[in-house]
Amino acid sequence: MATADYHPRVAGQPWTTDFRIYLEGDQNHELVSPWHDVPLYTDGGKAGQVVNMVVEIPRFGNAKMEIAKDEFLTPIKQDVKKGQLRYVPNIFPYKGYAWNYGAFPQTWEDPSHIDPDTQAPGDDDPLDVCEIGRDVGFTGQVKPVKVLGALAILDQGETDWKVIAIDVTDPLAEKLEHIADVDRHMPGFLDSMKYWFSVYKVPEGKPENSVALGGEVRGEEFAISLINDCHEAWKTIVYNEGNPPHKDSLKDIGVVEHRDLTHRISQTPPVDTKSLQPPDKVKTDRSFFLPSYHRDVGWNVAMYG
Repeated sequence: MATADYHPRVAGQPWTTDFRIYLEGDQNHELVSPWHDVPLYTDGGKAGQVVNMVVEIPRFGNAKMEIAKDEFLTPIKQDVKKGQLRYVPNIFPYKGYAWNYGAFPQTWEDPSHIDPDTQAPGDDDPLDVCEIGRDVGFTGQVKPVKVLGALAILDQGETDWKVIAIDVTDPLAEKLEHIADVDRHMPGFLDSMKYWFSVYKVPEGKPENSVALGGEVRGEEFAISLINDCHEAWKTIVYNEGNPPHKDSLKDIGVVEHRDLTHRISQTPPVDTKSLQPPDKVKTDRSFFLPSYHRDVGWNVAMYG
């Protein structure tokens, strides 16, 4: 199935804890898992520089959308903390994410594996990807991207790799072959990305994240190898290859409690996921200013809006 043959289907009302975005294939209109069913590789199953990604949070988006690993068909939902929908803060001068943020299907960062580069375990999630092209994506979009490099973030003691890629249809894609090309054609972008990932949780009262490896952004060969390794790790939770059943195993997904899924989707009015606008304007429009960081007192946070 080609990547263009996947379309978002929704269940529930947008901007509620029940809202879900599923993927539907053109063939028989079957619902598929964005994590387990969308193929990682675009070239007949061959590893290479072009792979598929699933967009969770479009560029400039604030709603913290993510693949629900423990639900039947792993739909995309808005993350919830203490009963409240989560939003990514605006770190001045940025609005939400400055890239299309999502995950590579059929990958997994194994929490039982200590990364040899960061000396920290994986974060138990699909491998993250930042797509840096000019077009704003939409939640549930499946797109082929060219892999350019990878940035390692240490988030609360866990390894959280961010693969940097660009949509293969972007006008700049043919000029970007290596991570150094990003600095050449998009000066300052990678440094801004490091800063953003360091501080974006500070407004929530959390400490800054650490950019691992001294801030080095690894190149495309390393990133491709990382993707392939995470694909092999994913196989262990789907096929239990050599491991006991994992909590994210397909065998443990609660199929019974989602028997009404088809009914829920059929009863939901069509929603254009490309134009969803969150209702909480306070959380999506407020900007946070982080003018200075002092090791002895922490971040000096100012808010506007």
